[in-house]
Amino acid sequence: MTDRQGPVLIELDGDTAAPGPAEAPPVPEPDAPVPPRGQAMATVAALSSRPPSRLARWFWRLLAVLVTTLVSIAAWSLATSLIASNPLLGWAVAALMAAFVLVCVLIAIKEIAAFSRLSRIDALHHAAETVLADDDLAGARKLVVQLDALYAGREDTRWGREKLAERRDEIFDAAGLLGHAETALLAPLDRAAQAEVEAAARQVATVTALVPLALADVAAAFSANLRMIRRIAEIYGGRSGTLGNWRLTRAVMSHLVATGAVAVGDDMLEPVLGGGILAKLSRRFGEGMVNGALTARVGVAAMEVCRPLPFGTKKRPSVRAIIRSALSGLVLSDRD
Repeated sequence: MTDRQGPVLIELDGDTAAPGPAEAPPVPEPDAPVPPRGQAMATVAALSSRPPSRLARWFWRLLAVLVTTLVSIAAWSLATSLIASNPLLGWAVAALMAAFVLVCVLIAIKEIAAFSRLSRIDALHHAAETVLADDDLAGARKLVVQLDALYAGREDTRWGREKLAERRDEIFDAAGLLGHAETALLAPLDRAAQAEVEAAARQVATVTALVPLALADVAAAFSANLRMIRRIAEIYGGRSGTLGNWRLTRAVMSHLVATGAVAVGDDMLEPVLGGGILAKLSRRFGEGMVNGALTARVGVAAMEVCRPLPFGTKKRPSVRAIIRSALSGLVLSDRD
């Protein structure tokens, strides 16, 4: 039997170098706090950007047609039977059904108009990108006329449209003409949209930090972001309906997920709120700060999507500046 009381020597291959202490992985600290990652906003982005499958779309379409058919047949049978038995009551019920159908038709017309207006703004945005790329002065003049027609009738844009008309024929450069349109017409709308983003970011951060109920932060973030995107669309002239707002939200969230922008942490918040500030906050309050910062990113992306002209002369709003304005008042930084 081999004597195993002595030390055991393990021989390595000649070409294999023994690892040194510097190459060893760090020992994990079990008590180290997990930094906040904005789970509520990540959940909202994942749910909003998830594309429905073709099978699911056909399921809901067929279900809607089937339910509408069955309800229509039942309503018609009820109305005719009531008219036969009690004409006065039957015609009253028929009138109520006709009024309900009329309201449904008006809602459908409103949704179609909302989709048309969003498509119009999207077409202006793409046309502006083409005009700037080709330096097309004639295309820029045509685009400015369409932009003026888009905001015709809005009192809050009257001063900007008058200022745009004063120098529209004096500028002979496509980029300069669109830049003048940005400064004269879109600058006040940009400020109003940025104020909506700041308010939504502050609301999401506050609710996440102060409401300890399960899924309350997800519900608050979802509703606040939907309302913010709808208000931004209205500011820029989109006036999206229910379905249009959902489509717009999906487009914004899909863009953020595709670019990997649904992530934020100490690298963004600490320069804004103060060095090491997240480490001094409670877990819940830190989650609120991160969710508010992600809401600001969603708001800036919504401004880019809803704006009829791409940002050029007017720089895109800084996410950090929005976070500083919206969230810095909720905590005391190291500089206070």
